[in-house]
Amino acid sequence: MDRIRIVGGNELKGAIPISGAKNAALPLMIASLMTDDTLTLENVPHLADVEQLIRILGNHGVDYSVNGRRERQDAGYSRTIHFTARNIVDTVAPYELVSKMRASFWVIGPLLARMSEAKVSLPGGCAIGTRPVDLFIDGLRALGAQIEIESGYVVAKAPKGLVGNRYAFPKVSVGATHVLMMAAALAKGETVLENAAREPEIVNLADCLNAMGARISGAGSSTITIDGVTALSGARHRIIPDRIETGTYAMAVAMTGGDVLLEGARVDLLEKALDIVAQTGAEVTQTNEGIRIARNGAGISPVDVTTEPFPGFPTDLQAQFMGLMTMSNGRSKITETIFENRFMHVQELARLGARISLAGQSAIVDGVPRLKGAPVMATDLRASVSLVIAALAADGETTVNRVYHLDRGFERLEEKLSRCGATIERISG
Repeated sequence: MDRIRIVGGNELKGAIPISGAKNAALPLMIASLMTDDTLTLENVPHLADVEQLIRILGNHGVDYSVNGRRERQDAGYSRTIHFTARNIVDTVAPYELVSKMRASFWVIGPLLARMSEAKVSLPGGCAIGTRPVDLFIDGLRALGAQIEIESGYVVAKAPKGLVGNRYAFPKVSVGATHVLMMAAALAKGETVLENAAREPEIVNLADCLNAMGARISGAGSSTITIDGVTALSGARHRIIPDRIETGTYAMAVAMTGGDVLLEGARVDLLEKALDIVAQTGAEVTQTNEGIRIARNGAGISPVDVTTEPFPGFPTDLQAQFMGLMTMSNGRSKITETIFENRFMHVQELARLGARISLAGQSAIVDGVPRLKGAPVMATDLRASVSLVIAALAADGETTVNRVYHLDRGFERLEEKLSRCGATIERISG
């Protein structure tokens, strides 16, 4: 099993190309099930989750071909992939595939809308809480689906097709908004989704579906209106830059000091997080090429944060920010409101010398003047990269184990950091 070895203490200087967003790529790939034409996606990142979803889509009959990155090209040059679901050969998404990645459950919306049936295993994914699928099921039922839970599978049928309706999410859910927006695009009549997620990835999917012939308005607001159409066509669409990767590297620079241009990054995708980074003492500057992050050696100021749905501070940056706060000049409070059980990185950060105490949904971080390298273990995707951020500033050597978590969401992380002066390498086996 691969590990990453880091020797801390180096400032980061240079440029890091920001890859296409994983959280946008996955629903866009799933949208290929909604048409028998070819959907071409640009800026698709090289990630384990993307490769897993390609296998899952192949199980349903989706063919794909790849253009793009050649050997020895710089990291960050993501691929263009053509997806064609001319014939859906299977409407079953089996446990052995879905259990490996939660987002693959989302195929239930397109399959039900196009084929009037779907049998999808209850999902797996990161161990950061229950994340129930009740919202998905309730929303699809509101569109006329008949749904039963049988032997660990969600069995959904709509013999006469889905029918538009008004549905108010009892709580904001990015995944459920993705699924209901896709399902409603092929439903009869108008659907209005209230209390919908507002994340940029929702907007990216709506833009793609509209390019395919859907009629969706209001994406990016809490009310989305979808006028159903009878069929969708192919399209060509570009995936937005990854705002979580952007925020992660911004916090890495704030942690280590230095000056890095995050190439292709967009401020509008994560204004709140960048405001927080600036409050810690880093300089954040928008340029024509992306976002420049710099810290000239001044101390790290403590800042309190609470995770919130977009446009608030993202839960997917909570662990990384905690890593940054471990060396702040004071006490900070980090409150997690989106997922339960998302503080599993605390014990591993403590192995590096961090002083963190938990109180319910909050973590109290008392900054220390220095961290010291040690062997640590990644517990999930975002927790794993928080350990990398801490290790980059720690004295001595840190080994991060179970880095397959990193490969799920960060494209060639060690290459990008090493190009900016970090002493970091992957150790195979």
